[in-house]
Amino acid sequence: MTKELPNIAVLGATGVVGREILKILVENNVPYKSIKFLASARSAGSKIEFKGEEHTVIEATPEVFEGINIVLASAGGSTSLKLAPEAAKRGAVFIDNSSAFRMEKDVPLVIAGVNDDDLKLHKGIIANPNCSTSQLMLVLKPLDNHAKIKRLIVSTYQAVSGAGLKAINELTENTKAKMQGEEFKNDAFKYEIAFNVIPQIDVFCENGYTKEEMKVTNETRKILHLDKSVPISCTAVRVPVYKGHSEAVTIEFEKEITPEKVKEILNNAWGVEVMDDISNFVYPTPRHAADKDPVYVGRIRKSIAFDNGIDLFCVADNLRIGAALNTVRLAQKVIEMQLY
Repeated sequence: MTKELPNIAVLGATGVVGREILKILVENNVPYKSIKFLASARSAGSKIEFKGEEHTVIEATPEVFEGINIVLASAGGSTSLKLAPEAAKRGAVFIDNSSAFRMEKDVPLVIAGVNDDDLKLHKGIIANPNCSTSQLMLVLKPLDNHAKIKRLIVSTYQAVSGAGLKAINELTENTKAKMQGEEFKNDAFKYEIAFNVIPQIDVFCENGYTKEEMKVTNETRKILHLDKSVPISCTAVRVPVYKGHSEAVTIEFEKEITPEKVKEILNNAWGVEVMDDISNFVYPTPRHAADKDPVYVGRIRKSIAFDNGIDLFCVADNLRIGAALNTVRLAQKVIEMQLY
């Protein structure tokens, strides 16, 4: 029996990712019966335009989730920890874009089109992976299906928009100050970001890796159901780019796989577009990926460091596939699979 269309709510509707979610809900023509726009007390009462109509933003309290079927949330970890259980208790499916529940055993961590069946295991909360993990999974999953990953090394070059509006503004102001030869006091980052790269995203862990690097490591293992014996290492770097995360990826496989086979597999993979013609300098850049849905892959070559190894470079719009787009796609999957 087909369910009624869901009542949905967007939590964090006034934020950078929240606004992107609203845009993609329209672009993807997501079906729903009713929609609410939720935010903190600070933003409550403000107006938001959606589908040509003006709506009032409501303060996110436990009570507002009564009668809601699906919540698309991008309001930060502490807010999710407080409100996700309240929403789930009231029968809603809470799709969370924060890191609050990603490594919880009973919470599925899902990339639409990669491990959709894990959605069936949800108990009211579904986690959306970290932005740098998200784009990587669409590339790795079809390759792992073919040749089985034995080892993985990732270096990320992450745009400032991954750190929010404050970081976006800091890149602008820092660049202006540098160009005018003025002093600048950095706040969003540990060092000045203009004309610089910073090899730290998030706080350092006891093992010397950052929390961001461990997110990529642990989330990749969980999403792809990789054995604990498969070594995964990541170095995450912030770069002076507004939008679009780039990743240099080295994969060692259990069996031999040629660059030509990798291109063939990825050319047929959902959500991926190959841009690889070095004779004509064709390869992906963050600027090309901005405001687009695919994960772009290029520089595909046989690794000279590992047997059965492949090196590649992938780029995606971090606010879309890395955050808002996958959140909306998960909502679409929940509706399609009638899991609400």
